[in-house]
Amino acid sequence: MLVASNTSPICNLAIVGRLQLLRSQFREIWIQPAVKHELEQLRHGDALKEIQQAFQEGWIKTKVLTSDQVARLLRATLDPGEAEAIALALELHADLILLDERDGRLAAERAGLRVTGVLAVLLQAKKAGQISQARRLQDG
Repeated sequence: MLVASNTSPICNLAIVGRLQLLRSQFREIWIQPAVKHELEQLRHGDALKEIQQAFQEGWIKTKVLTSDQVARLLRATLDPGEAEAIALALELHADLILLDERDGRLAAERAGLRVTGVLAVLLQAKKAGQISQARRLQDG
């Protein structure tokens, strides 16, 4: 399954120590440089280490957009990470995009993308027995 992501799903799962749930559910995640830059700015030390390890292990991968035309249009209403994540998902013909922000999700759905977020990842992990309580993790 080809999956693109915005910053928040990666960041939020890393903060609660569950970034590996993305790897177990999707094998690899594609992001673009704007998302990588946002992830590198994370001030949570343990989460940043977990994210850096994912890059080193090669299951979070970065790809530069072939054309930034779609991303430029989307930046009029979305932040750069969301705009580029949607543009990358469209360019890759991704099966799924990970987005949590309402405006980004709506834009992705309007573009014909299948969208999911952290809550769905946590619920799937609970269903698979990987975690015992999704609610406690979601509350932070």
